Amino acid sequence: MRAADAVMECLKAEGVDVVFGLPGGANLPTYDAFYDAGIHHVLVRHEAGGGHAAEGYAKATGKVGVAFATSGPGATNLVTPIADAMLDSVPVVFITGQVRTDLLGTDGFQEADTMGITMPIVKHSFMIQHPLELPRALHEAFHIARSGRPGPVLIDIPQDLSRADIGYEPVTEVSLPGYQPTFEGNHKQIRQAAKALAAAKRPVIYAGGGVINANASAELTDFAIAGGFPVTCTLMGLGGFPGTNPQWLGMLGMHGTRTANYAMDGADLICAVGARFDDRITGKLSEFAQQAKFIHIDVDPAEISKNVPAHIPIVGDARNILAKLLVEYRELEPDASRMEDWWAQIERWRAEYPLGYEDSTDSEIKPQYLIQALYEATGGDAVIVSDVGQHQMWAAQYYHFDKPRRWINSGGLGTMGFGLPAAMGAQVGLPDQVVCAITGDGSIQMNIQELATCAQNEIPVKVFIMNNGYLGMVRQWQELFWDHRYSHVDMGQFPDFVKLAEAYGASGFRFVDKNTLVEDIRAAIATPGPVLADVRVTREENTYPMIAPGAAARDMVG
Repeated sequence: MRAADAVMECLKAEGVDVVFGLPGGANLPTYDAFYDAGIHHVLVRHEAGGGHAAEGYAKATGKVGVAFATSGPGATNLVTPIADAMLDSVPVVFITGQVRTDLLGTDGFQEADTMGITMPIVKHSFMIQHPLELPRALHEAFHIARSGRPGPVLIDIPQDLSRADIGYEPVTEVSLPGYQPTFEGNHKQIRQAAKALAAAKRPVIYAGGGVINANASAELTDFAIAGGFPVTCTLMGLGGFPGTNPQWLGMLGMHGTRTANYAMDGADLICAVGARFDDRITGKLSEFAQQAKFIHIDVDPAEISKNVPAHIPIVGDARNILAKLLVEYRELEPDASRMEDWWAQIERWRAEYPLGYEDSTDSEIKPQYLIQALYEATGGDAVIVSDVGQHQMWAAQYYHFDKPRRWINSGGLGTMGFGLPAAMGAQVGLPDQVVCAITGDGSIQMNIQELATCAQNEIPVKVFIMNNGYLGMVRQWQELFWDHRYSHVDMGQFPDFVKLAEAYGASGFRFVDKNTLVEDIRAAIATPGPVLADVRVTREENTYPMIAPGAAARDMVG
């Protein structure tokens, strides 16, 4: 068979049920193979939309997402989704076409060094140099993408090699001697961590996106409840521990709760699980959690002690380690009363610094209330996909996530334009779930063309635009740190989103009254097909609380 047909056989063997992509000259043989392959393909309107859709699919389902693009501009349009997947540890296989091998290095039409361009932002990459390499490369790519710390893998296929005939033999086993992730964790270190937790008087469990990736939410919850530990999660870890549980401190970090940040600042022991101590969490690194010792559990050894030195490092899969840690901890029979003063302090912080805002006295919709109304309208039982900006932080603060994989957003790269295509991918992966995208009037316009994809493929995503007419987060920083010098952040009132939605074949709504907002949202969700709702909110509302850049967590403002 043709090598391109072998690609299809490999995808089916890996259980791939959907591919997001866009054809072009260099990947025409592969798209010809799609014609008879029986694999569901979603034709996107821009390669970046396809890449983000594959991310959304992967985050929502836990499976490997797949995105296709042609050479040159097709491949370079995938650079942002690839970098986004790398920073957020998302398992996606990106398959790009390349010019014929006789044209490589000649600056041929639509030639780009895709391998070289993406080298710093992939977990691994393959440049196919012989058609017989393709089947094994495909299976190795999926194995690498999904195992250990998940991440993006790129396969670049020259056009002439993809159309060459090969004798195809199924690959039944993948063995990579140079790639052997550690999963079990060191037993001695796990026992040492249990002893430290049993002795700690002011412990905090700090969980990140690695808990979601490892499907370790149940183990984290069991361990935290058994030990009576306070728990906080990063932006990427929301849903890893139930947001309505009384041990939940709220999200931590730049726009986290004061309770969570103050608890981290005052802790004597922090147990980090699947988190990487990034700058949005630590604030001023030299003043971060100065009283604490650190247990750091992570499947990626490169993250251990990278930013904060770990006193007890444990490399391995969070699900395995948390289960073992619970057994070791219970055997010690710790005295629960040792944490009474700590919980009393936490309750004082909760009482003194609750999340809140000053609501409007008329019908004006405050952005925070939009999230509360969405939570009420969905009963907290929806997949929420956000774009990047103020709306993202408000969604994280005011929508209470009780389950994993119900909160999908761009964390590390902070990619505006992520929301709509990622929601599209999540909806394809979870066709029976309500999928709502929260976006801003700035973010939505970066990939709004994917509304056409949703309409054509009957993908019923519900998009709510938190429309304040500004690039809101940039405006907030200009207000707070640049003396109100609003430089090029006013988006005006363009376009008319209702008309634009209708032009794309979606249903368009405009909501302006907080008194009817919950019912308006319910009506939008009940509307068949894709929906775009333009929700007009307060123009100059700020996202608080906030740790100023370079400041310590104890110096939160707002």
